[in-house]
Amino acid sequence: MLLRKEFTFDAAHNLVSYHGKCERLHGHTYRMAVEITGQPDGEGMIVDFAKVKEAVDAEVISEFDHAYLNDVMPQPSAENIARHAFERLDPVLRGPNYELTAVHVWETPDSSVVFSREDLRCAYGSGAE
Repeated sequence: MLLRKEFTFDAAHNLVSYHGKCERLHGHTYRMAVEITGQPDGEGMIVDFAKVKEAVDAEVISEFDHAYLNDVMPQPSAENIARHAFERLDPVLRGPNYELTAVHVWETPDSSVVFSREDLRCAYGSGAE
């Protein structure tokens, strides 16, 4: 079963390793979704939505919202933002019946990336988890 919760945050960045208008300072209202795969527990839930919100607020939103993302990572592309968020959330959104599956990041309403557990395995080898 798949659980999904969405969030938004506002942040500025510039893509220093990109040649085009996005190398200049600019901002976005980002949309982010976390997906968790699991089975309902004795309470009938994969994980409480409130716990997911608390984890995402503490690990990602508090770091990204109204921030200059270049202070967080050297090249804050949507791809790198999604990966960073996944790596921060993976240890805290894990339980006996569930695990984080993917983080989606929309830089604009029609442009997004997905960083998944499979991407994590590919990045670090099959033993990563």
